Amino acid sequence: MRHIALLLLLATAIATGSYAGSVQPETREKRNINREWKFILGDVPGAESVRWDDSDWEDIHLPHSFSLPYFLWKSVYQGYGWYRKEIQMPASWKDKHVSLEFEGAFIEAEVYVNGRYQGKHTGGYTGFRFDVSDCVRAGSNVIAVRVNNLWNPRVAPRAGDHQFSGGIYRDVYLTITDKLHVDYYGTFITTPQVSRDVALCEMQTRICNTYPEDKECTLRTEILSPEGKVVTDAQTVLTIGKETGATVTSQLPPISHPDLWSPEHPALYKAVTTVWMDKVAVDTYETTFGIRSFEWTADRGFFLNGEHYYLRGANVHQDQAGWGDAVTNASMRRDVQMMKDAGFNCIRGSHYPHDPAFSQACDEIGMILFQENAFWGMGGSEGDRGWGGNGPSSSCYPPRPEDQPFFDQSVLQQLKEMIHVHRNHASIAAWSLSNEPFFTDASTDEAMKRLLNTAADSARLWDPTRQVAIGGAQRKGIDCLGRNAIAFYNGDGASRDEFQHPSVPSLVSEYGSTTAHRPGTFFAGWGDILRSPAGSNDPWNPPVWRSGHVIWCGFDHGTIGGTGLATMGLVDYFRLPKRQYYWYVEAYKNHNPHPTEPRWPQAGIPARLKLEASEYTLHSTDGTEDTHLVVSVLDAEGHRISTNIPIELAILSGPGEFPTGRSIRFMPPSEDEASDIVVRDGQAAITFRSYHAGKTFIKATSPGIEAAEIEIVTQGSPLWEEGITRPAPERAYKRYVDNHLPMRHAEDGKLLLAENRPVWVSSTRQGTNKAHANDGDSTTFWEPTPDDREKWWKLALEAAYCIRKIRLEFPEEGYYQYRIEVSKDDVHWTEVTDCTSRAQKASLREHEGDFGCDIAYVRIQFLSQQAGLAEVKIGGTVKED
Repeated sequence: MRHIALLLLLATAIATGSYAGSVQPETREKRNINREWKFILGDVPGAESVRWDDSDWEDIHLPHSFSLPYFLWKSVYQGYGWYRKEIQMPASWKDKHVSLEFEGAFIEAEVYVNGRYQGKHTGGYTGFRFDVSDCVRAGSNVIAVRVNNLWNPRVAPRAGDHQFSGGIYRDVYLTITDKLHVDYYGTFITTPQVSRDVALCEMQTRICNTYPEDKECTLRTEILSPEGKVVTDAQTVLTIGKETGATVTSQLPPISHPDLWSPEHPALYKAVTTVWMDKVAVDTYETTFGIRSFEWTADRGFFLNGEHYYLRGANVHQDQAGWGDAVTNASMRRDVQMMKDAGFNCIRGSHYPHDPAFSQACDEIGMILFQENAFWGMGGSEGDRGWGGNGPSSSCYPPRPEDQPFFDQSVLQQLKEMIHVHRNHASIAAWSLSNEPFFTDASTDEAMKRLLNTAADSARLWDPTRQVAIGGAQRKGIDCLGRNAIAFYNGDGASRDEFQHPSVPSLVSEYGSTTAHRPGTFFAGWGDILRSPAGSNDPWNPPVWRSGHVIWCGFDHGTIGGTGLATMGLVDYFRLPKRQYYWYVEAYKNHNPHPTEPRWPQAGIPARLKLEASEYTLHSTDGTEDTHLVVSVLDAEGHRISTNIPIELAILSGPGEFPTGRSIRFMPPSEDEASDIVVRDGQAAITFRSYHAGKTFIKATSPGIEAAEIEIVTQGSPLWEEGITRPAPERAYKRYVDNHLPMRHAEDGKLLLAENRPVWVSSTRQGTNKAHANDGDSTTFWEPTPDDREKWWKLALEAAYCIRKIRLEFPEEGYYQYRIEVSKDDVHWTEVTDCTSRAQKASLREHEGDFGCDIAYVRIQFLSQQAGLAEVKIGGTVKED
């Protein structure tokens, strides 16, 4: 009865407006603390102490990477780094709840406040927080964080085609609330019924009470339309026990004629949740969400808001030139916008959970998103080899039994954290559990599959509203796991025979894989899609059961695999589009399936430079904003030309920095191959950021031609004082070489380059399988049909390699005659081995030598009547340009 009376009193107070005067102006403060940290590379015992002298440490700001500056090189420092920051606690924080929140630190972070250990978080791509209320005090406080990026056999990911730089590379916040408050990412809004006429919203809210006594409160939620009008609301009166929490489920009244979210119309609603205690609003928490519905079917494809919708997308990694993984929210938003501007409607977040700001950008710009867990493998991986920069890395799943329970826990922990942080984002249409986990030691196949099944069940428990996908599902039968999970097929998954009669929802999650430096080629790069069986190989008229196709990949990215794997993007590492990007602009955005190649800049005589910025005003100094600078070479008539010349960007005055400090120098590739900071096709680019307010004058110069200048204004505080404020230090770039890291080539031990790679054949005899020739099992095999006059088997290495050894195992002992050919583009072929003369009886043949570099495809063509392959093994090294 007391609750009913209080509810009536509250309703009356709200209706009469008497509650309005009791609302505190600030019930929750979220303070960005990216500025002014101290950093040292290496492990420093005792650095957590408040009295530790860090005066000789480097002055840095977040986001930050151990590898700063980083420009696409295959190797990075692996070890420890320490961060320290002093904060001043105002008197108003007394008796408040104070939470220290990290959006990501790679890969393990140990956190101390005022010398007291707060805990450790392991996992490089998910957010975490610590309650530091009992540690902070009025006046000065010291935060110290010990971070390492060491490979750990028990932590995911154990392998992957990307880079593993350490650091606090995402934003850090202090959140200050009342002791009665909404928990960290404590709301979950679902839309169990969606139509254009009506929508139902359900909301779960986690309320925490850190008071030493029970608290009675009222929880009120208002839903605001995209125009800011209240369209529905709900309130609940409850009592929360001392030092505990409670989850409240609210069924909100229906919303009539909802504004549905879609990539074409990214309408967003906002839930404003207020916690009232003793007629005072003690906490306010806002949640942005969208009203939409997703449906995945095996036979009819994907549906958005009840209508069939075909997904055309790109895979996107998070890192950018110079800054590596430590990019700003504005940079992530530009990435999403670039993919949108190319005509894509979805992004696969390859291959780890991306920043919350990335999800927010997809929500607001209108891009369907697949957030993906960091459980993935890399071709040529086996055993416990680490993730160095000298070739293939470790088995996706740990082969040592003593590591396996811990690894399972790591995968599931990161999956849960990913879902918890991102679950309210309108753009996320499915949770992807993995990428190509079949790249694992053969002894771990069953354990890997069990973990995928467990992850699928767990994800559905943590978020019953979304489907789960198995990313990179084209090998070892993992596309049939996860209780009807979506099968994300990479590469030759598009050509699987089963695609003709799919039993699970499916998506071509990677096609293309075109390696090129800018400017590249004006073409689609359909790749494996065109090799699909007849009836499913037309990208403009796909079969109805296919949900979509996603190109590999949107942007060049750093990788331990080297340049061949790093340069497969539509856009280069400096965020300048290749010509392939413009093909998609014409074909997708401008709806022209047969685009005419535009006229490109030609070589000419340089006369002057042109300097442009994506933004000329930055609105904050907290490391969340930056601007993209582009320098172009012009001739005397002002036309852009493709001639490459040395270019330097320098800050003449004012605040700000490049990843290399106050200046950066770009060189033509032919003049300085080791620089990696290059000008190509007559253009260079880099992002600029500032942690002080003021006007910055930047000048672009090249010897003998007219320079260019621009002004960038940064708003906020503190103000830059010329000659007084300490400028960013110069950071000379050089390729990192770890002399303690042994070279690990694919030819060492087992020959790994061919295993589980995409293959194509001239034909397949019933009872055999083309994939059996490179599945790591010599008891299975491929044979052509008896009437096949071509009899060839072709392998895609998915990157460029220098091949040193090829071993062929045959289904049985016999007289096999064949040729071995290699290609870099699947068009032009070179014969490297001729075994077409009278053959000797054999069940195995090995061929060694220098078969060349830049090899991406290998083809074996039989000329004898006897033909077939039980196993193909290839050894070599990653090709480096």
